Amino acid sequence: MTSSFTPRPAQKKILAYKRGTLGISAVPGSGKTHTLSALAAQIISSGQLEPEQEVLIVTLVNSAVDNFSSRIGDFVQARGLIPQLGYRVRTLHGLAHDIVRENPPLVGLDKKFSIVDETASSSMVREAADAWARIHPDFLSQYISPTLSDYEVRNVENKYWADQVEGLAGSFIRFAKDRRLTPDKLRLALERQPAPLSLAQMGLDIYSDYQRALTYRGAVDFDDLIRLSYDMLELSPELLERLQYRWPFILEDESQDSSKLQEDILRMLAGENGNWVRVGDPNQAIFETFTTADPNLLRRFRETAGLSLDLPNSGRSQPSIIQLANHLIEWVMNEHVNLEARDALSPPYIQPAPEGDPQPNPPDDPGGIKIVGKKMNPDQEVEEVVKSIEKWIPSHKDQTVAVLTSTNDHAAKVAEELKKRKIEYRELLRSTSPTRAAAGALSYVLSYLAAPDSASKLAQTYRVWRRDWREDEEHEPMVAQVAGLIRGCREVESFLAPRPDSDWLAALSESEAEEVITELNTFREVARRWHGATVLPIDQLVLTLSREIFSAPTDLALAHKLALVMRQVADENPQWRLPELTPSLHEIARNERRFIGFSSDDGGFNPNEYKGVVVISTVHKAKGLEWDRVYLMSVNNYDYPSNQPNDRFISERWFVRDSLNLEAEALAQLKAATSTSEYDFYEEGSATRKARLDYVRERLRLFYVGITRARKELIITWNTGRKGDATPSLPFAAMQGWWELRS
Repeated sequence: MTSSFTPRPAQKKILAYKRGTLGISAVPGSGKTHTLSALAAQIISSGQLEPEQEVLIVTLVNSAVDNFSSRIGDFVQARGLIPQLGYRVRTLHGLAHDIVRENPPLVGLDKKFSIVDETASSSMVREAADAWARIHPDFLSQYISPTLSDYEVRNVENKYWADQVEGLAGSFIRFAKDRRLTPDKLRLALERQPAPLSLAQMGLDIYSDYQRALTYRGAVDFDDLIRLSYDMLELSPELLERLQYRWPFILEDESQDSSKLQEDILRMLAGENGNWVRVGDPNQAIFETFTTADPNLLRRFRETAGLSLDLPNSGRSQPSIIQLANHLIEWVMNEHVNLEARDALSPPYIQPAPEGDPQPNPPDDPGGIKIVGKKMNPDQEVEEVVKSIEKWIPSHKDQTVAVLTSTNDHAAKVAEELKKRKIEYRELLRSTSPTRAAAGALSYVLSYLAAPDSASKLAQTYRVWRRDWREDEEHEPMVAQVAGLIRGCREVESFLAPRPDSDWLAALSESEAEEVITELNTFREVARRWHGATVLPIDQLVLTLSREIFSAPTDLALAHKLALVMRQVADENPQWRLPELTPSLHEIARNERRFIGFSSDDGGFNPNEYKGVVVISTVHKAKGLEWDRVYLMSVNNYDYPSNQPNDRFISERWFVRDSLNLEAEALAQLKAATSTSEYDFYEEGSATRKARLDYVRERLRLFYVGITRARKELIITWNTGRKGDATPSLPFAAMQGWWELRS
């Protein structure tokens, strides 16, 4: 029970807080949520609040909102008070929504304005970016590498350039809104520049189209909510004063991931002499690259706050794992070859739980740490990790285990190997294997219906229809034969809607076996029904198709969720038809987009509910979680670079000249165009070099987060990458060398 919480000495210091500003640095597993919840309950029960006042708790994700609400409620109830009264828990976006709803017309919104979610927003950015790329086909030429052949240039134009433009546009729009720059303000700034800033101009053009699309829908996105809430507080002193009275205490969690604008909003709400507690861990700031988050904001706040405290004790990991994590901090600060990256990690060091603590650390076991120096390609690494799990699981059914990777793609390969070996697993990825399979099946059918004259797509649609026969030794040969025949049909219409003088199936019956002709006849009737269903709204079409494609209850449930997602996309884009709607399913199937409707992200995830089950996750998604045994994979110089000559960076695309990071360059142009300082000017390449350092820092923190997910056992491996030339990352080699000497 939360009410039985026994605070540690460091937690007691925080619970002694009365008023003013307080900055807290909390190490992984230090119980910051418990502490902040107990502090909120203490303030509520202290009699300091008027009946209409609340403690405002601000956190990062929706699952944390529920967590805080339940814990504070337990604490309050244990004090004999009514739970759910005297506090409000919100994400930053939820808080911004509350503020804007106070008076939408004040910031130019209709009272019934709507909010587009990340899925709809991404679709709109993609649409605007694609339109811009089509209108400006020659723009790429100024950034393309001169070493590429004509064939490679055409390949880039056809396959890669649209994604590059979309990614750049998304970052540009997000940063522009964080700086409260409307398209009109930005246009004026660019017009004043002595020389053209082509990337910023591209970003502005797409931003303008995107914002017009939002206005047409009477909608805002999440970044607009933050920007407009600040505007509203600035425009209405009366509203600001009312909210300052309503929330006399502000407690902020995960503040290492705040942006400057988000910080400014809370600073306004707290007031000049307000009561504002900020807790976070700059060492776990892993969402910085191309987001607006800045971990240095918490560091600077702690320097100026009335009181600065640490939560250094953690009962999560056994002592040897704690020592490894602490040595990583020490090595980064004192020995990292890149001097500018030495500020990536900093104290406090993790301290074990005090003696007699009700949540003690697991017993020390140096043998529980294995830093595997063996050279392996990515497939070999996956195979070795899964073989190790296969050996470990049978005798550890009562324990938790996770495989952590740096990318969704690598994690998906782990899932495939586990499935092959019939090892039970659970995924914490953008989308799970069943979701990807269901979305893939439906997307193939919709792709055909969007291009009904394609014989190859019709053949794939047939395979989807017969998906249950895929591993059936008796039926698979016929499925392959029928699919091959359909693929060879020169005119699809002569199969599905034949004329008397042009009947492909009738002609085929003279040479093919009767069972094959019967199968083609049966499928023809199915395909005709599906064609007839295309007049239905997209969600009804998906449900109609799914009833003939799927039989398993889980697949049908997923199809229902997918239908809702597609309905939402269609509502946000009323002019779209099947060709434009289908890519949304493709992205879920290819693991490129989180399937919001069927994810544990919003509902929280408890590893203890999956004992004896392998959890697969990226390190990013594992933040805040812990397992008894952790495999930390792919710790090479591509996934964890140190800005050495042989390192490569994921944001520097192979087809761009001079290894420029175009997203970083575009944001630098944005900053230069809108800066009031004469020292802020744009120099090509400078932003790319800075982005490398920022990425190095973030990846050092990601490595730290990966290590600190483990309670009892930690296995770290590396691989040679797709091209076979990757090497162990510098922090991997440093930790391996130190650990071998220590052992």
